[in-house]
Amino acid sequence: MLKLRLKRCGRKQRATYRIVAIDVRSRREGRDLRKVGFYDPIKNQTYLNVPAILYFLERGAQPTETVRDILKQSAVFNELCPNQIKLN
Repeated sequence: MLKLRLKRCGRKQRATYRIVAIDVRSRREGRDLRKVGFYDPIKNQTYLNVPAILYFLERGAQPTETVRDILKQSAVFNELCPNQIKLN
């Protein structure tokens, strides 16, 4: 099973995160399948590769709570039909 989750990057006290598609059993810093976005909480910047995110969501990838909130803010879920994605 796949998840869309945050992968920590950056230096101490200046964390930035990559949004990655990764296997559920992998650790946070483990090898990802594909990088699909970037999130900087300090500057409040977000970059999303929407076609790649939709590709993984259509194939059953589950976003974590934080990634789900980021995707809701950027209205990615509006591009999917309501039946296509299961959100917990």
